[in-house]
Amino acid sequence: LAEELDVPMMMHVHETAGEIQMAVGNTGERPLTRLKNLGLLSPRLLAVHMTQLTEDEIALVAETGTQVVHCPESNLKLASGFAPVEKLRKAGVNVALGTDGAASNNDLDMIGEARTAAFLGKGVSLQADALPASEILQMATLNGARALGRDDQLGSLEIGKQADMVAVDMNRLETQPVYDPVAQLIYAASRDQVTHTWVGGRCLMENRKLTTLNEAVILKNAQQWQEKIAGADRD
Repeated sequence: LAEELDVPMMMHVHETAGEIQMAVGNTGERPLTRLKNLGLLSPRLLAVHMTQLTEDEIALVAETGTQVVHCPESNLKLASGFAPVEKLRKAGVNVALGTDGAASNNDLDMIGEARTAAFLGKGVSLQADALPASEILQMATLNGARALGRDDQLGSLEIGKQADMVAVDMNRLETQPVYDPVAQLIYAASRDQVTHTWVGGRCLMENRKLTTLNEAVILKNAQQWQEKIAGADRD
């Protein structure tokens, strides 16, 4: 159906060792092998997490053009394991950066996620030069667009693409002096330094004020849901 409709597919794959053990017990196959036999490994598939990979599986992902979405903070919070991002990258796999959901990554902060991915990639590979800041920035932008099959429209600032932009104020004590803006963004900046966002050229946040959403209403709704969920837990 995905082939017929020309749409991508996304699923969590090889997220935990327990998931793989269960799959082998139920089907006799590791999930990636089963997906391959079902014809689902292709550039159309976004495989999220991928913390449990053998060398042969990394080669299989590269061979089939399967896209990988790396969610390091979710993996850390749930003790899922570590994605071999540097090995995947060197094998030619497109690795994008994600946050996973709020239940397993509370802040959904892409700048924080980028920093964690950079540090974790170095630690896992035991290489200080692994996953340089420029590569992490690409994972958070163009690689994500590529994984979605929309890199002709999104992911970089080019004529003919959508004007999706974020402005980050580096004129703070925490991010001065700036020698390399990309390195400073990944290793030193924080999300509260994002001042403006544009999607398709439309300003959605201006000087840290939302332009299309009512913050008071959002806060009220959040508090109502908090009370409702807390009440359900008590019951």
